[in-house]
Amino acid sequence: MSIMNPTRGYTLIELMVALGLFSIIMLLASGAYLMMIGITRKAQGLSTGVDNLSFALEVMTRNMRTGVNYSCDFASDCANGGNTFSFDANVNGATVPITYSLVGNTIQEIKGTETRTLTDASVNVSLLRFYVVGTAKTSVNDYQQPRVLMVVSGTVSSSALNTDRFYVQTGSTMRGTDI
Repeated sequence: MSIMNPTRGYTLIELMVALGLFSIIMLLASGAYLMMIGITRKAQGLSTGVDNLSFALEVMTRNMRTGVNYSCDFASDCANGGNTFSFDANVNGATVPITYSLVGNTIQEIKGTETRTLTDASVNVSLLRFYVVGTAKTSVNDYQQPRVLMVVSGTVSSSALNTDRFYVQTGSTMRGTDI
């Protein structure tokens, strides 16, 4: 035989205190979780923008290395910097002119008659300068290999409110001999 003990069980006040403590702990844990999700999204957005910029610069330098007839602002050398860079490249057995320039806030490539934007909307380029040396034929014995120094700066947006500045400097030397 079992006799019910009226003192066993929880009171309403004990249940309310326990539920209140549980709610506070869950609120703190979910706040931390949501904050971590926001930080992860910002990092992923920044990483995507930087990867896009890196890819654009890699495409440009690879094409520059294999190109010939360098010109900056449609002149041969521009040691003081220029806004556009042009050269000839071998594309599928044909010589095609390629030009890189800053259009608005994006880096633009003109290859023959085809125009394309190399940077994503999350990359806001504010400066694109080309410094070209070694292309001017001042004499028959030109002993300087053509090379380009490219300077790019701007911001990368990971969201509407978060932007990070960047400043990149990279160089490229003509692969074929021009000495």
